[in-house]
Amino acid sequence: MAGRDSIDRYGAWLLAARRRSPLTLEAYVREARSLASWLGERGLAVETALVTDILEYLAYRRSSGLSARTMARIMSGIRGFFKYLRLEGLRSDDPTELLESPRQERSLPDVIRADDVNLMLGSIDVATPGGLRDRALFELIYSCGLRISEAASLTFDSLYLRERFIRVVGKRRKERILPFGDEARSWLTRYLEEGRPALEKGRRSDRVFLNRSGAGISRKGVWKRFSELRDASGVDGKVHSLRHSFATHLLAGGADLRTVQELLGHADISTTQIYTHVDAEDLAVAHAAYFPRSGDRAQGASAEARDGVSDTGRAS
Repeated sequence: MAGRDSIDRYGAWLLAARRRSPLTLEAYVREARSLASWLGERGLAVETALVTDILEYLAYRRSSGLSARTMARIMSGIRGFFKYLRLEGLRSDDPTELLESPRQERSLPDVIRADDVNLMLGSIDVATPGGLRDRALFELIYSCGLRISEAASLTFDSLYLRERFIRVVGKRRKERILPFGDEARSWLTRYLEEGRPALEKGRRSDRVFLNRSGAGISRKGVWKRFSELRDASGVDGKVHSLRHSFATHLLAGGADLRTVQELLGHADISTTQIYTHVDAEDLAVAHAAYFPRSGDRAQGASAEARDGVSDTGRAS
């Protein structure tokens, strides 16, 4: 099995040289350890493993029913590890160069309609400190299109309440300056004045959003709160759906794709283009409203076609 030190150094290399986010770093290091452990149980080592060994390991992981997207992430972590081993002179080759990532089907993002977002946020009980926090938290996520980790880790030195913008550092340490609306500012102000002091529990924290113990709320805590909110409101969706909804609603309102790309922090605009979808119901409404042969007009045209006669009385 690869030494713990070499895997730890791989993590340090990801952070310093590759500028991976802490979450990506954690996932990649975890995959390196998993591979090294699996190989070690079979008397093999990452320094001498063959491409067939890697393929067998991937087949083992796939057999547990993992999706193509998850397998692609595993592949990315393993590729990075072998690239590091080669750069450090621990291997003279890279067996992953011959491997292809699994083909992923690109699914449309889960989007919550604007009315349902209002219904969901309006169902939060703001009579408690936790309720005020939740309303301010989810208003901000929706208003800025935040990732969950970005919202949970928000600190006071990155919050400009009067100016209505926040500074966040996303994937690959890419910094974004994001404006937020009056509604989010209103609930943030109320939470900071009425809710947060009750949650502090005598502890000092630079995190904006606190849990019941007075520490910064965790990503898992945000997920749990959203699940409870979803059940209470009856509106289906995931917490990340608020980010998807932010992007979709901006584009529907007339925002250009480049602007939405910058707000979301996407490195590649092709990632943002998935939000240009229009659902079937919207298509039907637009078709009925603007297409010349929709609705009653279409029925009239069909009747004329059935008669096979034009306005002049000749066969068409």
